[in-house]
Amino acid sequence: MNVKQRTIKAPVSVSGTGLHTGQRVTMTFNPAAENHGYKFRRIDMPGSPIIDADVDNVTDTSRGTTISQNGATVNTVEHVLAALVGMEIDNVLIDMDGPETPIMDGSSIQFVDVIMETGLIEQDADREYYHIPYNIHYSEPDRKVEMVAMPLDDYRFTCMVDYNSQVLGSQHASISTIAEFKKEIASCRTFCFLHELEMLVKHDLIKGGDLNNAIVVVDKEVDEEELAHLAKLFNRKDIKVAPQGILNNIELRHQNEPARHKLLDMIGDLALVGVPLKGHIMAARPGHAANVAFAKKIKALIKKEKSRKHVKVYDPNMTPVYDTVQIMKILPHRQPMLMVDKILELSKSHVVGLKNVTMNEDLFMGHFPGSPLFPGVLQIEAMAQTGGILVLNTVPDPENYITLFLKIENARFKDKVVPGDTIIFHCSLVAPIRRGIAQMKGIGMVGSRIVVEAELMAQIVKVNKTSEA
Repeated sequence: MNVKQRTIKAPVSVSGTGLHTGQRVTMTFNPAAENHGYKFRRIDMPGSPIIDADVDNVTDTSRGTTISQNGATVNTVEHVLAALVGMEIDNVLIDMDGPETPIMDGSSIQFVDVIMETGLIEQDADREYYHIPYNIHYSEPDRKVEMVAMPLDDYRFTCMVDYNSQVLGSQHASISTIAEFKKEIASCRTFCFLHELEMLVKHDLIKGGDLNNAIVVVDKEVDEEELAHLAKLFNRKDIKVAPQGILNNIELRHQNEPARHKLLDMIGDLALVGVPLKGHIMAARPGHAANVAFAKKIKALIKKEKSRKHVKVYDPNMTPVYDTVQIMKILPHRQPMLMVDKILELSKSHVVGLKNVTMNEDLFMGHFPGSPLFPGVLQIEAMAQTGGILVLNTVPDPENYITLFLKIENARFKDKVVPGDTIIFHCSLVAPIRRGIAQMKGIGMVGSRIVVEAELMAQIVKVNKTSEA
């Protein structure tokens, strides 16, 4: 049964202060139509510009995630977006009368609570998930950041943080399904180290910060004079260091609350991919910059796969542009290395070729006895020969030229190819041919299944009749 999209029943508002700007803001969640997604609207600006919650609109990740579009900006969007993802809401328009979302208590729980008060409604359109197809990696070796998204028919998170702090130590947090967000993650507050707090205060970077909306980890020796200064700064009677190594203004809601909050941030930042995900996200030492970079990588993959959906499926029995005999007048390859049987379509910028895979090919005696598979390296060769027809078609005497591989990149083998399959290769130029250099993108399909894809670069080289191909 297909899961339906959801929005909220009625508008609902929250008010508070932006952590960094210190400005008072009222934020109103509004119901939105199907396929609307998450959008912010700056109602305090002329024309009420709208900012899509999209990773391509991220303009800053230094102290939170900032998005900008249409001349407008919204700061610190991650806690709000995490609440929407955690409540499995698809479509919301968020009105704001200021530049930054309210920090509230430093978590997402107050956003979750007001959404629950107004309630949710199911819409007619199906929710379209993006299923992580294979392991997607992201890393920043200098900061020891590691992230991976793995295939899973759910939305699961595992997070590890390690700041080389004796107080904080190494912490782990996880949820096995997004349904656990409200209970396990939503109430977990942001945190900072005492030395960071002092720097932020000194440079006036947390104008809306107080000791009610962050866990302050004491990572250095502090004397009574410094504690008294902090108490005065934040309008407190007194401040002490609690046994857990944090300022005693608040009690931890979970022993690993910092790690859980980092997981919350990840959920919010990955909402900027723009579609609900199915997969297991694992991260070591994540942060906003890494989260956003990872989101961009996932979004790029989604765009790439969407473009594939528009690839035409060809009838292998259609009248060919070139048959095998005609192909051999262009390509120098001969049995057993001729890997193209027909050319089905040809233009100045693309070509479609066909390769019939039969058990009669000698390679199946050894690849593999009892389990025949057409080798990936020969799939690439067949793709390259198909592309060779395209590039040799640009010279008046193709029989006097060959194409030589210069580079193969981003080759992926998506499914197995076996005897009896017919592979249809689509090769397109990604740039005009210059100085005999051709760059192509190729996709191989068996029926409607993509089995191989790669980016190829080749050079057209003139040879005499005795030269080897």
